[in-house]
Amino acid sequence: MTLQDRDKRALKVLVPAVAAAIIYWIATSGSSSGPKTVAPVDSPARVEKRLAYLRSAVATVDGKEALLKQASDELAEREKGLLRAETAPEAQAHLLEIVRNAARVQTPPLEIRQTELGQTRSFGDAYGIATVSVTLDCRIDELVNLLATLSAQPELVATDEIRIGAANPKTKSMPVRLTVAGLLPHALVPKQKGLTAF
Repeated sequence: MTLQDRDKRALKVLVPAVAAAIIYWIATSGSSSGPKTVAPVDSPARVEKRLAYLRSAVATVDGKEALLKQASDELAEREKGLLRAETAPEAQAHLLEIVRNAARVQTPPLEIRQTELGQTRSFGDAYGIATVSVTLDCRIDELVNLLATLSAQPELVATDEIRIGAANPKTKSMPVRLTVAGLLPHALVPKQKGLTAF
């Protein structure tokens, strides 16, 4: 590609103009006469006030650390009752064993006729709930004793649902479907797939 005469003339004018502009820019932006002074951002009174505030905040750190330690200890004490297991089904099996032991220690021992494991679900952000349903025949006083035994367990278990059928007039026993729930760490709750937010 060859340059025409017009392009050659434009380059002869453009190159010195660009060079002059670069020299002017370097000369004016480079150095100034003497060092620049910077005005203080804050006044001394404001800095002293900020320093006093920071000192008072630092003085409360020990108290806040003590409160945090106390709260952490209380939480650890309360979480001792969580159902501990490797998986959610193991936690449900442990919960079922708790219900069976509570039925076994009654006088006379209660016989569990049928069991059903519920679905493990979330309970807030930090915990999960495992449920177990059992079917048995008992009198009302035996049911009350069973519920009292369950509430006295060291694990965090509670009655979730009770369904009572018609009582037998001769034996005074009635069919009962009892659902018991226990708290477990949220890590054991299976992740639900396919849920999308709208």
